[in-house]
Amino acid sequence: MTDVRDSARKIHRAGGHPGCPVRQGADGSWEVHGYDAARAVLRGTGTVQAGLGIETVEKLPPRVRRPVLYQDGPGHREQRRQTARFFTPRRVDEHYRDVMERIADEQLALLREAGEAHLPDLSFQMAIEVACHIVGLRHSRPGMRARLEAFFPEEFGTPGLTSVRGLYWLVRQNTNWLRIYLADVRPAIRAHRRRAHDDLIGHLLAEGCSHAEILGECLTFAAAGMITTREFICVAAWHLFTDAELRERYRAAGEPERLELLREILRLEPVVARLRRRTTAPLTLRTPSGPRLVEPGELIELFVDDANTDPEAVGEEPYRVRPGRAPGLGPSAAGLSFGDGAHRCPGAGVAVLEADVFLSRLFALDGVRMTGAPRVSFKPDIGGYELRGLTVAVGRA
Repeated sequence: MTDVRDSARKIHRAGGHPGCPVRQGADGSWEVHGYDAARAVLRGTGTVQAGLGIETVEKLPPRVRRPVLYQDGPGHREQRRQTARFFTPRRVDEHYRDVMERIADEQLALLREAGEAHLPDLSFQMAIEVACHIVGLRHSRPGMRARLEAFFPEEFGTPGLTSVRGLYWLVRQNTNWLRIYLADVRPAIRAHRRRAHDDLIGHLLAEGCSHAEILGECLTFAAAGMITTREFICVAAWHLFTDAELRERYRAAGEPERLELLREILRLEPVVARLRRRTTAPLTLRTPSGPRLVEPGELIELFVDDANTDPEAVGEEPYRVRPGRAPGLGPSAAGLSFGDGAHRCPGAGVAVLEADVFLSRLFALDGVRMTGAPRVSFKPDIGGYELRGLTVAVGRA
């Protein structure tokens, strides 16, 4: 087991690495902590999505198409193939970079004007507007950020019909769905019907998707492209504010090196650290102690934070920020922070470039400094974190 006392991590989740790459719990479910085993599960063709509220989605009528996040098999692969063009490196550079730069400049102008600001607010507005541009939500009524904050609260309750609290969360979530549909999705659909746009909503309309199906996809992209990007920007800023050597290296670097550094921070601090899959066929996982057979129908939980610090994959000092690591990580220097296999996050390139556009401008400001350390809270179902209270200032102290 690797010594973590010299860890550069800011996010300390409960539990810690157990030292065993694969183990089976008393309830029969499997835990995967090793990098190679986790990647094999994510790339396997005999697994399907589990968790992330999929149990609720499965209750939808068969005629309603599931959001792509909840699809598996040929249908999922076809949908990913059709939408891949929105996330190619060329498309990101030619269509989204100017948008990112404009929004970042607008948000940092607010910081300069006020002298001090709440970084999660600035980064959330950045993430919202970039994702809206890609998805096609450009005709919303004012107040989208407040609607999204209500839909993705810091603490979730479980909707139900057997308790007052369950009824409260049932009504609350249905109300939030309706608000986002009426204020954001329906105006976008109407605008797209008047004039075609080459974005995700335009694609979904061309596919014949219903309003409800488009709403589901928009909320999926809101969670993936807005909520997680906000946390990524904030945790990267936290590292840079508190490590002078790393900060100066970032400031002096060209864009390729800056992007590599940000991916390394994300490897160490994955925003979503728990992924779940259910097997549909026998799956053999190779471990140092021999193969382990997972039977069909069994649940597997992947510990991304542990897999990303597996020294067999990432090399020495796995808990330090050290860009340019061993090639065992494969094509992604962020490890498994964007997932892998059929469900790998399609917007990985968008998120990293977006973070760099914002942070490179933030750290170029005169006298920029952190004036309030963030408060960390967790979402245990996905192993996710939220950073609040991180304030920054510019000018003379």
